[in-house]
Amino acid sequence: MERRQPEGTEKDGLRDPSEGTKGDGLRYPPGLRWTRQRKSVYKALWEAEEPLSAVQILRLTARDGGEGYALSTVYRILAAFEENGMAEKTAWMEDGTAAYCLNRGEHTHYAVCLECRRRIPLRNCPISGIHLEQETEDFVVTGHKLELYGYCSKCKKKEKQEKITKRIEK
Repeated sequence: MERRQPEGTEKDGLRDPSEGTKGDGLRYPPGLRWTRQRKSVYKALWEAEEPLSAVQILRLTARDGGEGYALSTVYRILAAFEENGMAEKTAWMEDGTAAYCLNRGEHTHYAVCLECRRRIPLRNCPISGIHLEQETEDFVVTGHKLELYGYCSKCKKKEKQEKITKRIEK
């Protein structure tokens, strides 16, 4: 899946790692050291189609030659990215595992399968038409996150097939 570079990425410091600027194409916020480990974590987040846990990021960086990174290093990098507005943190409902994605200047909501844990991006924001400011005079909405929980078609079909199999066995 090809990633679209969001508007304002030069200003925000995000850039497609495959683009060539200063040798590797990566831009970084001023004041943050651009280490090999940070480049590797950034690349994993850039290429991800859905938010990733620190363990998933560690595995991806290991495949790209990042052997020897400690999980604590990945967490520190993610914390620095989050602190500098480069990454957003969310949690999986089932076990509270933190998941991270790059802040691309836009937001995505997900439908999360409770069986396989697949995260399916929603094309539209279901909250965009709601104006809470009219209902809450003393509250200004600055952002939101939404995840819907249920079962994907693959898991639903598998469950249905298992029920049929059980009936036949009886």
